[in-house]
Amino acid sequence: MKHNIILADDHQLFLEGVIRLIAQEKDFHVLYYAHNGKLVMNYLDQHLAEQVDLVITDISMPDVDGITLNNYIKEKRPEISTLVVSMHTDANMIDALIQNNVDGFLSKNADSEELLAAVKTILKGGKYFSEAVKQDYLKSVFNKEKETLEMLTSREKDVLKLIAEEYTTQEIADKLFLSKHTIESYRKNLILKLKVRNLAGLTRYAVKLGLLS
Repeated sequence: MKHNIILADDHQLFLEGVIRLIAQEKDFHVLYYAHNGKLVMNYLDQHLAEQVDLVITDISMPDVDGITLNNYIKEKRPEISTLVVSMHTDANMIDALIQNNVDGFLSKNADSEELLAAVKTILKGGKYFSEAVKQDYLKSVFNKEKETLEMLTSREKDVLKLIAEEYTTQEIADKLFLSKHTIESYRKNLILKLKVRNLAGLTRYAVKLGLLS
Protein backbone atom coordinates (compact mmCIF):
# COMPACT_ATOMS: atom_id res chain seq x y z
CA MET A 1 0.00 0.00 0.00
CA LYS A 2 1.36 3.41 -0.99
CA HIS A 3 1.70 6.25 1.48
CA ASN A 4 0.01 9.45 0.33
CA ILE A 5 2.06 12.59 0.89
CA ILE A 6 1.16 16.27 0.55
CA LEU A 7 3.81 18.98 0.06
CA ALA A 8 3.61 22.67 0.93
CA ASP A 9 6.46 25.03 -0.03
CA ASP A 10 6.62 28.35 -1.85
CA HIS A 11 10.07 27.65 -3.33
CA GLN A 12 9.39 26.03 -6.69
CA LEU A 13 12.85 24.48 -7.15
CA PHE A 14 12.78 22.87 -3.71
CA LEU A 15 9.24 21.62 -4.29
CA GLU A 16 10.17 20.07 -7.64
CA GLY A 17 13.23 18.43 -6.11
CA VAL A 18 11.19 16.80 -3.30
CA ILE A 19 8.56 15.62 -5.80
CA ARG A 20 11.27 13.94 -7.92
CA LEU A 21 12.85 12.40 -4.82
CA ILE A 22 9.58 10.95 -3.56
CA ALA A 23 8.63 9.69 -7.03
CA GLN A 24 11.67 7.39 -6.93
CA GLU A 25 10.24 5.53 -3.92
CA LYS A 26 7.71 2.88 -4.92
CA ASP A 27 5.88 3.08 -1.57
CA PHE A 28 5.36 6.87 -1.70
CA HIS A 29 2.89 8.92 -3.73
CA VAL A 30 2.65 12.72 -3.93
CA LEU A 31 -1.08 13.21 -3.64
CA TYR A 32 -1.09 17.02 -3.78
CA TYR A 33 1.29 19.96 -3.57
CA ALA A 34 0.81 23.69 -3.03
CA HIS A 35 2.72 26.92 -2.51
CA ASN A 36 1.03 27.88 0.75
CA GLY A 37 -0.63 26.33 3.79
CA LYS A 38 -4.08 27.75 2.99
CA LEU A 39 -4.37 25.66 -0.18
CA VAL A 40 -3.41 22.52 1.76
CA MET A 41 -6.02 23.29 4.43
CA ASN A 42 -8.66 23.75 1.71
CA TYR A 43 -7.65 20.48 0.08
CA LEU A 44 -7.88 18.57 3.36
CA ASP A 45 -11.30 20.11 4.09
CA GLN A 46 -12.60 19.07 0.67
CA HIS A 47 -11.17 15.53 0.73
CA LEU A 48 -12.07 14.27 4.19
CA ALA A 49 -12.47 10.68 2.99
CA GLU A 50 -9.10 10.60 1.24
CA GLN A 51 -6.20 8.90 3.00
CA VAL A 52 -3.37 11.31 3.74
CA ASP A 53 -0.38 9.91 5.64
CA LEU A 54 2.07 12.80 5.77
CA VAL A 55 2.24 16.53 5.10
CA ILE A 56 5.72 17.97 4.46
CA THR A 57 5.73 21.74 4.88
CA ASP A 58 7.98 24.78 4.96
CA ILE A 59 7.48 27.38 7.72
CA SER A 60 7.61 30.70 5.84
CA MET A 61 4.85 30.74 3.22
CA PRO A 62 2.28 33.32 2.10
CA ASP A 63 -1.31 33.28 3.45
CA VAL A 64 -0.82 30.46 5.98
CA ASP A 65 2.59 29.48 7.39
CA GLY A 66 3.82 26.02 8.35
CA ILE A 67 3.28 26.47 12.09
CA THR A 68 -0.38 27.38 11.54
CA LEU A 69 -0.76 24.52 9.07
CA ASN A 70 0.71 22.02 11.54
CA ASN A 71 -1.63 23.26 14.29
CA TYR A 72 -4.61 22.95 11.96
CA ILE A 73 -3.71 19.39 10.94
CA LYS A 74 -3.14 18.24 14.52
CA GLU A 75 -6.49 19.70 15.56
CA LYS A 76 -8.65 18.74 12.55
CA ARG A 77 -6.85 15.70 11.09
CA PRO A 78 -4.70 14.26 13.91
CA GLU A 79 -4.24 10.97 12.03
CA ILE A 80 -1.98 12.83 9.56
CA SER A 81 1.73 13.09 10.41
CA THR A 82 3.66 16.31 9.78
CA LEU A 83 7.27 17.02 8.84
CA VAL A 84 8.59 20.59 8.76
CA VAL A 85 11.53 21.27 6.42
CA SER A 86 12.80 24.82 6.82
CA MET A 87 15.82 27.13 6.74
CA HIS A 88 14.53 28.58 10.03
CA THR A 89 15.71 26.65 13.08
CA ASP A 90 14.67 29.28 15.62
CA ALA A 91 14.09 27.65 19.01
CA ASN A 92 10.78 29.44 19.58
CA MET A 93 9.45 28.08 16.30
CA ILE A 94 10.70 24.58 17.11
CA ASP A 95 9.15 24.82 20.56
CA ALA A 96 5.79 25.96 19.15
CA LEU A 97 5.79 23.01 16.76
CA ILE A 98 6.78 20.50 19.45
CA GLN A 99 3.99 21.82 21.70
CA ASN A 100 1.58 21.09 18.86
CA ASN A 101 2.81 17.53 18.24
CA VAL A 102 4.84 17.98 15.05
CA ASP A 103 6.34 14.62 14.03
CA GLY A 104 9.61 15.90 12.64
CA PHE A 105 11.75 18.94 11.86
CA LEU A 106 14.50 19.00 9.27
CA SER A 107 16.80 21.79 8.11
CA LYS A 108 16.66 22.56 4.39
CA ASN A 109 20.43 22.07 4.43
CA ALA A 110 19.83 18.35 4.92
CA ASP A 111 20.64 16.05 2.01
CA SER A 112 18.13 13.88 0.14
CA GLU A 113 19.10 10.75 2.08
CA GLU A 114 18.25 12.39 5.41
CA LEU A 115 14.95 13.69 4.05
CA LEU A 116 13.97 10.18 2.98
CA ALA A 117 15.13 8.80 6.35
CA ALA A 118 12.93 11.35 8.12
CA VAL A 119 9.91 10.49 5.96
CA LYS A 120 10.37 6.74 6.49
CA THR A 121 10.86 7.13 10.26
CA ILE A 122 7.72 9.23 10.62
CA LEU A 123 5.59 6.94 8.44
CA LYS A 124 6.61 4.06 10.70
CA GLY A 125 5.22 5.97 13.66
CA GLY A 126 8.44 7.56 14.90
CA LYS A 127 9.68 11.13 15.35
CA TYR A 128 12.57 12.69 13.45
CA PHE A 129 14.50 15.84 14.36
CA SER A 130 17.74 16.47 12.51
CA GLU A 131 20.95 16.87 14.50
CA ALA A 132 21.31 20.52 13.43
CA VAL A 133 17.80 21.30 14.67
CA LYS A 134 18.38 19.53 17.99
CA GLN A 135 21.65 21.37 18.55
CA ASP A 136 20.10 24.78 17.84
CA TYR A 137 17.19 23.99 20.13
CA LEU A 138 19.32 22.74 23.01
CA LYS A 139 21.69 25.71 22.71
CA SER A 140 18.76 28.09 22.97
CA VAL A 141 17.26 26.24 25.95
CA PHE A 142 20.67 26.30 27.70
CA ASN A 143 21.02 30.05 27.09
CA LYS A 144 17.53 30.70 28.45
CA GLU A 145 18.30 28.69 31.59
CA LYS A 146 21.57 30.60 32.03
CA GLU A 147 19.71 33.92 31.69
CA THR A 148 17.13 32.78 34.24
CA LEU A 149 19.81 31.78 36.74
CA GLU A 150 21.52 35.14 36.33
CA MET A 151 18.16 36.85 36.87
CA LEU A 152 17.71 35.21 40.30
CA THR A 153 19.48 36.51 43.40
CA SER A 154 21.53 34.16 45.55
CA ARG A 155 18.80 34.17 48.22
CA GLU A 156 16.09 33.44 45.65
CA LYS A 157 18.08 30.43 44.45
CA ASP A 158 18.38 29.21 48.06
CA VAL A 159 14.63 29.53 48.61
CA LEU A 160 13.80 27.88 45.27
CA LYS A 161 16.12 24.95 46.04
CA LEU A 162 14.55 24.38 49.46
CA ILE A 163 11.03 24.62 48.03
CA ALA A 164 11.96 21.93 45.49
CA GLU A 165 13.33 19.79 48.33
CA GLU A 166 9.83 19.94 49.89
CA TYR A 167 10.68 21.98 52.98
CA THR A 168 7.74 23.87 54.47
CA THR A 169 7.68 27.67 54.60
CA GLN A 170 8.48 27.59 58.32
CA GLU A 171 11.35 25.11 57.83
CA ILE A 172 12.85 27.28 55.07
CA ALA A 173 12.55 30.33 57.33
CA ASP A 174 14.36 28.49 60.14
CA LYS A 175 17.13 27.25 57.85
CA LEU A 176 17.78 30.68 56.35
CA PHE A 177 17.26 32.60 59.64
CA LEU A 178 14.44 34.62 58.09
CA SER A 179 10.81 35.20 59.02
CA LYS A 180 7.99 33.07 57.63
CA HIS A 181 6.51 36.23 56.07
CA THR A 182 9.79 36.93 54.22
CA ILE A 183 9.86 33.38 52.78
CA GLU A 184 6.26 33.75 51.63
CA SER A 185 7.24 36.97 49.85
CA TYR A 186 10.17 35.19 48.17
CA ARG A 187 7.84 32.40 47.05
CA LYS A 188 5.33 34.86 45.52
CA ASN A 189 8.11 36.79 43.78
CA LEU A 190 9.60 33.57 42.36
CA ILE A 191 6.22 32.54 40.96
CA LEU A 192 5.91 35.94 39.25
CA LYS A 193 9.52 36.06 38.07
CA LEU A 194 9.58 32.52 36.66
CA LYS A 195 6.03 32.81 35.27
CA VAL A 196 4.77 29.61 36.86
CA ARG A 197 1.44 28.97 38.60
CA ASN A 198 2.25 27.06 41.77
CA LEU A 199 4.83 25.20 43.88
CA ALA A 200 4.93 22.32 41.40
CA GLY A 201 5.98 24.81 38.71
CA LEU A 202 8.72 26.15 40.97
CA THR A 203 9.96 22.62 41.62
CA ARG A 204 10.12 21.85 37.90
CA TYR A 205 12.11 25.05 37.35
CA ALA A 206 14.55 24.16 40.12
CA VAL A 207 15.19 20.78 38.46
CA LYS A 208 15.50 22.40 35.03
CA LEU A 209 18.01 24.95 36.33
CA GLY A 210 20.12 22.25 37.97
CA LEU A 211 19.66 23.55 41.53
CA LEU A 212 19.06 20.09 42.94
CA SER A 213 22.02 17.80 43.49
